[in-house]
Amino acid sequence: MVLSEEDLKKEIKTFTECESSSSVKSSEFQQFRKELIPAHHNIYEKVCNFCGNILAIKADPKKHDKIKEALEICHINTTPEGVTAFSILFPLAVMILGVLFSFLISTFFMEGQSLLFFVFIFLLGGLSLIIPLSTLPLVLANNWRLRASNQMVMSIFYIVSYMRHTSNLELAIKFTSDHIAPPLSLDYRKIVWNVESGKFDDMKASLENYLLSWKENNPGFVECMHMIESSLYEKTEKRRINTLEKSLSLILESTYENMLHFAQNLKSPITMLHMLGVILPILGLVILPLVVSFMNGAEWYHIAVLYNLFLPLLVWYLSKTILSTRPTGYGQADITEVNPELLKYTNFNLNLGKKKISIDPKWISFLIMFIFLIIGTSPLIIHKIHTARDITWDFIYHDLKFKSSNDFEEIQGATFAFLGYKESMEEGNEGKIVGPYGLGATLISIAVPFGAAIAVGFYFRTKTKKIIKIRNKTRQLEKEFASALFQLGNRIGNGLPAEIAFSKVTETMDESLSGKFFELVSSNITTLGMGVEDAIFDKKHGAINKFPSALIESSMKVFVESSKKGPDTASESLINISTYIKEMHRVDERLKDLMAEITSSMKSQINFLAPLISGIVIGLTSMITSVLTTLGFQTTQFSAESSGGGATASIPELFGDGVPTFFFQIVVGIYVVQITYLLTQMLNTIQSGYDPLNEKYLIGQYVKKSGILYTTIAFVVILMFNIIAGTVVANML
Repeated sequence: MVLSEEDLKKEIKTFTECESSSSVKSSEFQQFRKELIPAHHNIYEKVCNFCGNILAIKADPKKHDKIKEALEICHINTTPEGVTAFSILFPLAVMILGVLFSFLISTFFMEGQSLLFFVFIFLLGGLSLIIPLSTLPLVLANNWRLRASNQMVMSIFYIVSYMRHTSNLELAIKFTSDHIAPPLSLDYRKIVWNVESGKFDDMKASLENYLLSWKENNPGFVECMHMIESSLYEKTEKRRINTLEKSLSLILESTYENMLHFAQNLKSPITMLHMLGVILPILGLVILPLVVSFMNGAEWYHIAVLYNLFLPLLVWYLSKTILSTRPTGYGQADITEVNPELLKYTNFNLNLGKKKISIDPKWISFLIMFIFLIIGTSPLIIHKIHTARDITWDFIYHDLKFKSSNDFEEIQGATFAFLGYKESMEEGNEGKIVGPYGLGATLISIAVPFGAAIAVGFYFRTKTKKIIKIRNKTRQLEKEFASALFQLGNRIGNGLPAEIAFSKVTETMDESLSGKFFELVSSNITTLGMGVEDAIFDKKHGAINKFPSALIESSMKVFVESSKKGPDTASESLINISTYIKEMHRVDERLKDLMAEITSSMKSQINFLAPLISGIVIGLTSMITSVLTTLGFQTTQFSAESSGGGATASIPELFGDGVPTFFFQIVVGIYVVQITYLLTQMLNTIQSGYDPLNEKYLIGQYVKKSGILYTTIAFVVILMFNIIAGTVVANML
């Protein structure tokens, strides 16, 4: 039958209307994307689009395609031109605002000093941002791949488990996207959406397009997905199942081999990072007091820019570069993302009688940090108060007794002083009061890094303490679950209905977590009259609510789906799932063994070496500064009293003022907190890949522990070395 022109137009119109209906799917996907995409990706997307509207500039042709691909991988809806505009406008804004800030801080706080230094830092910082910002999408894409690759083994497990009983790739990918966490869930939903929106004709074409982004980074995953596709064309059921099982074995072996090569190549970069980021900067602190003491114009904020800005940025950049090559692993999602109901456990609960108040721990952390900051900087506050009243005051040890003094000469000649302010010995600064150099001020300054470590530790530990307990309990259940599923599968295979099989398995695994899970399912069936599916997944009473695990949830989903095809299919599915779980745990343990040497070395650096060396170095610094300050004052007096001046008069100029240990210690203490934070992030990535919950938990532990160790050692060593130095110098003079 030949259609008339009018009929043909009607057919085309009908087809077009059907195609336009996919816009609903598009809006659903976009909403899903907004909910799951990281907040900083959303901000970056908006800023790039805004800059692109202001400045029309073409992207580098050599980088254009790579940046476009990276943006697609991260699901960021902007253009390479927008990225280029942002990489120019943002550094320009940093430089302009930085110069204005330099004028303000130099005029109002430093009496016009170091203006050029701050201007230079902001100009240099702005210029150095241009290249990294122009390639930022590549970094974001690498981070996205790292997070996604950690879920690949589990995603293949879900696809294979589903396709064993239902040979439908599209349904298997939909099932997988519902049971894994972002970002891979977003990738899988994009695959399905590309088919539903008409971008690709079928699932195979859409999947092939997605696999192109993994062809170089993870060829094992690509090969595995192709094998799963080939199972759809097998002529016999037995060969189809064998192909699916081989695909899961392939991704497990590929994971192990990739991690083996990564572990072998990781030792040298980690050693380099340790030397550049930890050992050399800390050992450099020993020489630095001597350098600044004999260098006029050196100030504490010069050291702060080096140690609290450039060095942490260097360590962060090197760590990201080293770990960007980490292959697929077994990352764990934050279970609060999977189950938002658990967010209530991330707050600090305060009981006031019968009333319970829930407080976000960040406010308590800010309060802790503020209190210790006030305590640590109190010598500066006390000096400002007395200076405003034209009074020179200090608490000193002089003539074998402790006393309060307003005599500036007596304060400068004291063996020990609480504040320790003195007249400058540098040429051009005669008569200027500088400090504090006193032992008391130095010891009190330890409160600043101590408060920072306690505040950071409290925040992260409070946010994760209860959640990590729930996840550890769930992990223990996952370890036992393979055996429990095997038993359940055998019972169902022997002809028992699923409702009875749960209670029978409960009897044999009574004391285990798996037994408790099955007991809860059995109880829901017998006492509440629920079916098996509701007994497990009911939003209010379901057993899965007590054990928030994606692995257990998906295993039970597969069981429920397969049971619809008969008890034999359900039994076979459960037995095979138990085998897969055992295999995954076996490979996981082998991966931990590969990384054991590297991770144990990093733990010793974080927990012991970095804070210990820093604390001792600060003690030595304090002693050197104390000796130089005392000798400088004595030689100044000697030069003034000596007749004729000559060479003796120039001796004080050799010493200079030096950097007070008060500021030096604060800079180093904050650096210890910073380096512990960064090394802990790196340790977690090496161990677990992308595991934000464990990362926060480790930061809460290690930053607090490292901060307490550093402040304790620094306090003891500073006090001991200053007493020794003071006694020796007093006897010499």
